Amino acid sequence: MHAITIPEPGGPEALVWAEVPDPEPGEGEVLVDVAASAVNRADVLQRQGFYDPPPGASPYPGLECAGRISAVGPGVSGWSVGDAVCALLGGGGYAEKVVVPSGQLLPVPEGVDVTQAAGLPEVTCTVWSNVFMVAHLRPGETLLVHGGSSGIGTMAIQLAKSVGARVAVTAGTPQKLQRCAELGADVLINYREQDFVEELRAATDGAGADVILDNMGAKYLERNIKALAVNGRLAVIGMQGGAKGELNLGALLAKRGAVTATSLRARPPAEKAAIVAAVREHVWPLLSDGRVRPVIDSTVPMREAARAHRTLDESTHIGKILLTTEG
Repeated sequence: MHAITIPEPGGPEALVWAEVPDPEPGEGEVLVDVAASAVNRADVLQRQGFYDPPPGASPYPGLECAGRISAVGPGVSGWSVGDAVCALLGGGGYAEKVVVPSGQLLPVPEGVDVTQAAGLPEVTCTVWSNVFMVAHLRPGETLLVHGGSSGIGTMAIQLAKSVGARVAVTAGTPQKLQRCAELGADVLINYREQDFVEELRAATDGAGADVILDNMGAKYLERNIKALAVNGRLAVIGMQGGAKGELNLGALLAKRGAVTATSLRARPPAEKAAIVAAVREHVWPLLSDGRVRPVIDSTVPMREAARAHRTLDESTHIGKILLTTEG
């Protein structure tokens, strides 16, 4: 088979389409013939040499994929050769074939084609696990999403609205904010021109956000605490703004707030399987009846993954960028 390899860390040009050995499924695993994968920030970090795959994972980038099962390993039940699936991966999505633990498989939802399904596992699992399983967003509460036009942001808007929450977003251009509004966002904040703390306070009569989904880390830590409502929950899922920040515990105590920080890729298989099962139960019905949809920016042949990474680096996209094995 062919896969995107990274012989040496670097820029997008470090991604090399090369022939590699075919993987074989082991106990509790299936082999998926990949139709498409999707580009995530973690892939960029891996390309740059800053984010190695967890032990035992494929060395190739790609945290999600969609395709059809071509082989079933021993000990697998409930899945058969030919099933159309999408999957949460520890790595290996940028390839023509990938081995997947059966607990990390999801059926392609009704009404979603196989290619588009490749953009679902990472965002649905990230949003559901952080916003709902950890931060417990409830109907009537306010969710603030940083990077509202990203793949995670566009999914967070839709899932929060589906449970009756109010959604505020930050984004860097009027076009990105307009797309967030079309998805249901109630409060639109241009972070280049506006202070999200002040804008959120004005929009909530001074109350702030009950839950904040943050991809920036240190850069936004102090202001996120200021933006929290009493009993608010800050869920940190990224460090695009740095890893080390100063936390004013007095301010957090005054809010009776909570700060959590999670990653998805390095979780044990049992934890990933539990998240995938929750997503299948709660999110898949919303996809099947059309209340929630994947937001796709563009589709690029996998062999041209460098082009997709350049788009991600430029941050001009809205939603997910997909890589297809055909073309």
